Amino acid sequence: MAARKGMDPFGFALLATLTGVGGGTVRDVLIGIKPVFWVGDPTDVLVCLLVAELVFALGPERVARIEGGRRGRVLLWADAVGLALFAVMGTGKALTAGVPALSAIALGTVTATFGGIIRDIFAGTTPLVLRQEIYVTAAALGAAVMVALGSLGLDPFLSAGCGFAAGFTLRALALLRGWSLPAFPRRD
Repeated sequence: MAARKGMDPFGFALLATLTGVGGGTVRDVLIGIKPVFWVGDPTDVLVCLLVAELVFALGPERVARIEGGRRGRVLLWADAVGLALFAVMGTGKALTAGVPALSAIALGTVTATFGGIIRDIFAGTTPLVLRQEIYVTAAALGAAVMVALGSLGLDPFLSAGCGFAAGFTLRALALLRGWSLPAFPRRD
C-alpha cells in the first residue's frame, strides 16, 4: 500500500506497523490488557519496521514485479495464512482473558482484520473489508470453529488448528474461485 501511494520511508514504517499491530492493539484495549502486547515486548514493532524499510530499499521496480507477478500471488496466500492464524490467536487470547464465546469470536476477527482497516484508512483507500472480498467472513469462520470445538471439549490446540483450517480454506476458495459477497446496489 505504501508503495502504491508513493510514500517515504516513514510512511512505509507507519503503514507496516499499523497493519502489523493494529488488530491486536484494538483487541487488547477492548479486553483491558495492560500494557498492550507490543508495549511490553516491542519485537513485533521492530519486525514491522525492518520489513517496511527492506521493502522501501528494494525500490519501485522490484516492488512492482513482486506485487504484479507470481510473487504477488504468494503475498495473497501469505496474507490468507496470516488472516487465519491471527483469527485463532486473537480468539485464544480473548478466551484466556475470560470473555464470553461470542465476544471471543468478535475479538479474534478484530485481531485478524483491524490492522488492515486502520492501514487502509491512513492510506486514504476504502478498506478491503468494506468491499465484496470474503475476508472478514473467513476470519470469523475460523474464530467460530475454534470456539465451537473448544466448547465441545476438544483440545484447545486442535480447536485452534481446525479453526485455522476453516478460515484459511474459506479464504483460499474465495481467492481460487473468485467468490465474493453480494454488494448492495450503489445509490449515487
